[in-house]
Amino acid sequence: MARLALIAIDGPSGVGKSTTAKALAARLGWDYLDTGGMYRCAALAALRSGLGPGDPGIRDLMDRLRIEQIGTSFLMDHEDVSAAIRTPEVTRLSSPLSADPRVREALVPQQRRIGERGGWVVDGRDIGTVVFPDACCKVFLTASIDARARRRFLELQAKGQPAEFPAVLADLAERDHRDSTRDVAPLRPAEDAMILDSSDLDLGQVVTAILARHQRHGG
Repeated sequence: MARLALIAIDGPSGVGKSTTAKALAARLGWDYLDTGGMYRCAALAALRSGLGPGDPGIRDLMDRLRIEQIGTSFLMDHEDVSAAIRTPEVTRLSSPLSADPRVREALVPQQRRIGERGGWVVDGRDIGTVVFPDACCKVFLTASIDARARRRFLELQAKGQPAEFPAVLADLAERDHRDSTRDVAPLRPAEDAMILDSSDLDLGQVVTAILARHQRHGG
């Protein structure tokens, strides 16, 4: 299998995948593809339509949905939903919805068409295992649940969103269990991925470690 010029970063919720991927793309002069944002758009559309995982109308809704990524912004049917897809309600729904085979069947082909030209950094939960198994560099970014909860708690506070640390911790634990045990594309490292624990690393150190891995693989 030919190797695709694409860096795949997978890992659990709250580990900083998107922040890392954006910083890495900037260092490389590549583009950042936020597949998680696409699933958040799907979750927002489902919420607005009163639908959830397993509902009969989900596939029709996904087939009608038109998602665009422009820079770091998301347009859904020409509406800028960049802020709306980051609410706690959307966050809670995006994980179970992404496990719905009908949602994945609608979105994964779109992701592959975008990524096939190469020059992308992509983050998610099954990028290296399912979406882009031919990526030239795969990383599984992880951190302790306490470290991830603290980061998410501080992020919510900075955005002025109400949050309590125990609730954030419990929500992450629930998402970890759901993501790792779901039937469709469960969260797990690709066999050839570098596992990087970022619990005690800052963003610069994480990016440097991934760059070194990429260069060793001919990047």
